[in-house]
Amino acid sequence: MDPLETLVIDRTVTERGEIVLRRRGDDFEIISNGVFLMDTRNGESERLLVRAALDAFGAPADLLIGGLGVGFSLDEAVLSASPKSISVIEIEPAVIAWHRDHLGAGGLADPRVRVVRADLLAHLAERTDEYDVVCLDIDNGPEWTVTDGNLALYGDRGLALLRSRLRPGGVLAVWSAAESAEFAARLAAVFHRVTTIPVPVPRGVPDVVYLAALEAR
Repeated sequence: MDPLETLVIDRTVTERGEIVLRRRGDDFEIISNGVFLMDTRNGESERLLVRAALDAFGAPADLLIGGLGVGFSLDEAVLSASPKSISVIEIEPAVIAWHRDHLGAGGLADPRVRVVRADLLAHLAERTDEYDVVCLDIDNGPEWTVTDGNLALYGDRGLALLRSRLRPGGVLAVWSAAESAEFAARLAAVFHRVTTIPVPVPRGVPDVVYLAALEAR
């Protein structure tokens, strides 16, 4: 395939707007309401999101991943022996289908993996499940959300809800396309220890992984 040619593989409209899967050369891209979300070109920071969180917890863990995306976070999780269980919450059924039909995401076949089609905040509010590690890979970070509803996830209410679903000593990891001092301050007000990890990218400002840990009981 011509590396400069872009092909639309699938397009669907949901209550959140239009979401598109397209292919450029050997790589896939996901576009939401005309905004670039992610592609399959790199994934270093998304993999680090999961690896650093599991390392920070340091024991077998029940892991929750918010956002399936193009699968980098899930792939990193299934490569590790640390997760006892891996729950993935993804709001878009099309994204789940694309993994099975186009993206070749072998991680879905891992027996530890359970994929739930739901809004993450609503899912957490409706259930009382607890986790050791939660990794958020939703939108482009706390200051660059594609849908207005996701703003609450990174606000005080969302962080308090996420904290309530973590066991003592648990770790929250958040991926962002850019650093946000305001978001880091909100994390520090809720969690015992916050670490900011910049991840250089080929162009533009570094991606950032935030690690926020609770005190062990």
